[in-house]
Amino acid sequence: MSRRKRIKKRLPGPDPVYNSYLVSLLSLRVLKSGKKQLAERIVYRALDYVKQKTNVDGLVTLEKAVQNVSPIVELKPKRIGGATYQVPIEVKRLRATNLALKWILRFSRDRSGKNMSFKLARELMDASKGIGNSIRRREEVHKMAEANKAFSFFKTKK
Repeated sequence: MSRRKRIKKRLPGPDPVYNSYLVSLLSLRVLKSGKKQLAERIVYRALDYVKQKTNVDGLVTLEKAVQNVSPIVELKPKRIGGATYQVPIEVKRLRATNLALKWILRFSRDRSGKNMSFKLARELMDASKGIGNSIRRREEVHKMAEANKAFSFFKTKK
């Protein structure tokens, strides 16, 4: 076991256009093969498209979408006496935001459409309205946690 101190989580700096940590987290999630400029361009075009279609600022729509998709509980597998139980655990705020961004991007990549910025914009608009695949994913996680509520006394120590 390491004797070192715990490492503090480092958040990326705010993005230059919107001055928002959430936008920079999203652009880092879009990032593939180290092409940060391309990832930022995709995110900015998606937010511009959202603003153009809904007449609401793209940042507000992004915040609302992340808030709607963020889970309250998640399931962690815990092995007890030869059996593995899915234990529902409350999610911390940063983890909930990261899960929401991950799900939004995953389901926007699966969508059909012209390009990634268009697909991301559509998923953001749907998530902010409370519909879409990422919202369905959150509901599935909550249903599974509700079904496994009996195992909640096995909570892990952390």
